[in-house]
Amino acid sequence: MPDDIKAAEKLAEATTKLKEEVGKVIVGQFDVIEQLLITLFSNAHGFMVGVPGLAKTLIVSTLARVLHLSFKRIQFTPDLMPSDITGTDIMQEDPNTNRREFVFSRGPIFANMILADEINRTPPKTQAALLESMQERQVTAGRHTYQLDRPFFVLATQNPIEQEGTYPLPEAQLDRFMLSILVDYPDAEQELAIYKATTVAQAHEIRPILNAREIIDLQQTVLRVPVGDHVYRYALELVRKTRPDEPGVPKFAQDWLELGAGPRAGQNLILGAKARALIHGRFYAACEDVEQLALPVLRHRLITNFNAETEGVTTDAIVQRLLKEVPKQSEE
Repeated sequence: MPDDIKAAEKLAEATTKLKEEVGKVIVGQFDVIEQLLITLFSNAHGFMVGVPGLAKTLIVSTLARVLHLSFKRIQFTPDLMPSDITGTDIMQEDPNTNRREFVFSRGPIFANMILADEINRTPPKTQAALLESMQERQVTAGRHTYQLDRPFFVLATQNPIEQEGTYPLPEAQLDRFMLSILVDYPDAEQELAIYKATTVAQAHEIRPILNAREIIDLQQTVLRVPVGDHVYRYALELVRKTRPDEPGVPKFAQDWLELGAGPRAGQNLILGAKARALIHGRFYAACEDVEQLALPVLRHRLITNFNAETEGVTTDAIVQRLLKEVPKQSEE
């Protein structure tokens, strides 16, 4: 336990330094950066939603530099093939023996951090290839299986505006992303700071804070963070209240939801709460951690019905109302 507490202190200190280093390049977006770190330390994957021009790619690439991890950006397009992501066997001739043999040429998926840019622009077959790699942490080509580098962290982005000619991810595949991270417009002061910082000559010296081995160790520490039964019950209550056919569900959820969240949502709430607790210097998860993660965990797992669509009710609005309806559990 003393070693775990030291690890918690190390993670909280490292997070502060990480934010300082990322802040040299990125103005604001503190919640986004924290949610990215929670996803990474939870050994999970994230989904970023935001209009173009909000520095989504820059945030991820800067984070990779600060964490001293390899980074690849894959631009998803309608003609992208699965082998363009995973790699493929190519025929090569040995100059010494003149024998021909297949050699595996690795694709861009072989990196620690992957930015899957506009994942809804590519057909389902290519989406499935990425999602299989995310789930299994490996790539199969022919008769051979290749392990992906650890840590392995995928961030997919989606433009919420342009949906023509796109292939929306099915709900079952969206569910595999731990958090749906909303990248919103900066406030006026932050936007002014962005104008001033990006329209002059600049040379940012980024200092690496953690490395791959330390991140893997911290991911194991997250799993050891204790969680009280009252926190489990709070997460359980939030998730079950999203299911319109469950007894005791609020009327607004019954009126606006077609389908609610599954058990993976509750798992992600608890795992994310553990990671958030460590980031904030605590070696225990609290109901507050679950509450803070309810929106990014649940917003992409709820399916609204026709009533909600006609009334302009979003999943965010439903989750926020649920948070007011469901009381935090006490330790007793």
